[in-house]
Amino acid sequence: MESILLFAQNATSNTANQKSSSIQMIVMMVILFAVMYFLMIRPQKKRQKEEQEMRNALEIGDEIVTIGGIVGRVVTIRENDLIIETGADRNKMKIERWAINTNKTKNEQRQKEIEAAREAAKEKKASKKSDKKEGSDKADKNEK
Repeated sequence: MESILLFAQNATSNTANQKSSSIQMIVMMVILFAVMYFLMIRPQKKRQKEEQEMRNALEIGDEIVTIGGIVGRVVTIRENDLIIETGADRNKMKIERWAINTNKTKNEQRQKEIEAAREAAKEKKASKKSDKKEGSDKADKNEK
């Protein structure tokens, strides 16, 4: 009789262990999927959104680079395609919007803004240092 009770007790503890291990496995899979989403899928969607915004914000006169490496200036903009002039002969080419890789005009403007912000930060930092130096010089004069 005791052996039957021990066997029944072991059987119930084994099923409890199996349930907890399967729950742990499901939790680990969910955590793995969440990490994958935040490290891979979300940044890709953000990049795609930025590229789509760049393509929609094109203006006539912008200098662009296609995914094939062709550099040209936008002449005409239509709904799904545009016409660019390229080369010294000003050859006109019709390309699809999805084929645009970068907008050089906007990138150059962004670079200038970043450089201006860096210069302003350097000037601000330099003025703080000079203010501190002047303050310590005044303190030295007051001590004398």
